Amino acid sequence: MADLPNLDTTRVLADITRLSSDEFEGRAPGGEGERLTVDYLTSQFKAAGLEPGNPDGTFVQNVPLVGLRPMVTSPFTVKQGGKSRTLRVLGDVVPFSTRVADEVSLADSEMVFVGYGIQAPEFGWDDFKGVDVKGKTVLMLVNDPPIPGDGPGGLDPKVFGGKAMTYYGRWTYKFQQAADMGAAGVLVIHETEPAGYPFSVAQGMGGERFNLVTPDKNMSRAAVEGWISLEATTDLFKAAGLDFDALKARAATRDFAPVPLKATASVTLSQTMRTVDSQNVIAKLTGSDPVLKDEYVIYSAHWDHLGVSTVPRDGDAINNGAMDNASGTAAMLEIARAFKAIKPTPKRTVIFLAVTAEEQGLLGSEYYAKFPLYPLDRTLANINVDGMNMWGRTSDLTVVGYGASDLDDYLAAAAAEQGRTLIPDPESEKGFYYRSDHFNFAKVGVPALYTDDGATFIDKPAGYGQQKRDEFTKRDYHAPSDEVKPDWDLAGLAEDGKLLLAVGYRVAMAATYPEWKPGNEFKAVRDKMLGR
Repeated sequence: MADLPNLDTTRVLADITRLSSDEFEGRAPGGEGERLTVDYLTSQFKAAGLEPGNPDGTFVQNVPLVGLRPMVTSPFTVKQGGKSRTLRVLGDVVPFSTRVADEVSLADSEMVFVGYGIQAPEFGWDDFKGVDVKGKTVLMLVNDPPIPGDGPGGLDPKVFGGKAMTYYGRWTYKFQQAADMGAAGVLVIHETEPAGYPFSVAQGMGGERFNLVTPDKNMSRAAVEGWISLEATTDLFKAAGLDFDALKARAATRDFAPVPLKATASVTLSQTMRTVDSQNVIAKLTGSDPVLKDEYVIYSAHWDHLGVSTVPRDGDAINNGAMDNASGTAAMLEIARAFKAIKPTPKRTVIFLAVTAEEQGLLGSEYYAKFPLYPLDRTLANINVDGMNMWGRTSDLTVVGYGASDLDDYLAAAAAEQGRTLIPDPESEKGFYYRSDHFNFAKVGVPALYTDDGATFIDKPAGYGQQKRDEFTKRDYHAPSDEVKPDWDLAGLAEDGKLLLAVGYRVAMAATYPEWKPGNEFKAVRDKMLGR
C-alpha cells in the first residue's frame, strides 16, 4: 500500500460541501440541480487530468427518463362490509404509477393479501397459489419470509438466504411480480424494522418519480403501485374479521394461500409527465498496456439525491444528500485524482462513472448496464461507492455480500496491510446488496464490490458505530437533515477510500480476471458472457 497516494480529506470535504449545498437543490435529475452537478463533476474530472469517458469525446452519457408526478383526483376509497372509508394519501397510503399515461385508476378492485408476494420454485414457494389476481389489488409484506433454522438469527440459510435478504425481498421485485401476475394494483405493507427505514421514506415516493423510457410505456406494469402503512393495514384486516399478526405468521410457511380482504379499492391519479435527458458523468484513465488498455475497471457512485420534498421537515424541504451520496461521489473523485498520480500507470483502463437516478430505482446504472460504453465481457470489476464512513477510523470494514467474488480477496489483502479485517454485513436482512448501483453490474455478470462502514471504531466505546448508523437511519436518511455535520471525522473515509483505490489498481494490474465465487447467483451469467 505504500506506493499508493493517500486521499486528501480536505478536498473530499470541499466536494461534499459543494455538492450538498442548497444551491444544488438536492441534486434531483432533470432540474437545475442536475445541471450544476454535471458541470461540477465534469470540471473536477478535467482538473484532475482525466479524459472524457464517453467514446464520443464527452464526459456524459445521456440517460432518457420520464418523470411522473401523481395527483389524486379521486380519493383512495376502500369499500368493506357495506361501508366506505377514505385512506389518507401520504398518511395511510402512498399511491403512484410507473405507467406513462395521463391518468391511471383502480375501480372497485378486489383487495387480496398475498403474503410476501413471492414465486420461487427453487424453494417450493408460491404465494399466489390457486388465485387469479388479474385486475385485483394485492397487498404484500416487505422483505423475505423468515424460515426457522439453525443459521444466524435462528433462520434457515438455505431458504431465502436466511438472515440475509434475497432479491425476492426487495420492493422492486414485488411490484414487478404483481404486474407479471396481472394485478391492477399492488401495495407493499410498510414495517420499519424489516424495511430498514421509516414510513417517511415511503412517503417520499409520492412525489415525482423517474423511470427509464420503455417501448410499451410501462403499460405492462400495475396501474397503481405504492405503500400502505402498518396501521392502515391492520385496520383493513380487522374490518374483514382477520388477524394481521396471525396471517403474517402463516405467510412465512409454504402452506400459505392468498386471503381475500372482503374489500375493494378505488382511486384515480392524474399524472404530470415530463421527459428528461438526464446524464451519467463518465471519465477515464487510459491504461498503459497496448493490449490490456482495452479492458476495464469501473468505479461507480450515484450523484443524484431526492431534490426538494413536497412535505418539509422542520421547515426544511431541500434533501441535500451529504452522506447519501455526496460523500461517495466525492470519494470517487478523490480516488480518480489518486489514480492520476500513481506510478506506474495501471495497465488497464479505469473508468469513473457517476450515475443518475439511483434514488429512482438504480436507473442510471441500469441504463449503463443495458447500453454499456465499454464491453461488459472486458469489464473486470465494478467498485461501487455509496455512502462513506464519516465518523472516524475503524479496525474492520464491512463487505456487503461478503464472499461473492475474488474482489473480496483483493480487499482482504489490502486491509491486512492497514492492520484491518473484513466482516460481513451485520444487517444483511435489509438487502443492501440490492439497493445500490453495483447490483446492475452484478446482474449482467460483472464482479462487483460494495463496502460499508466498519463496526469497531478506534478509540470509541463499544456500539458506537451501530449508534451512529441508527441515528442516521432514524434522523437523516432521505431527509433534509442529511447535511454536512460539524462532528464528522473523515479519517475513516480516507482509509476506506485507499482500500478501494488499492483494489481497483491491483485488478487493473493483475494477470487474471477476478471471478465470482462458486455457487454465487451471478457466476452463470458471467460464464455465459465469457463463453465458458
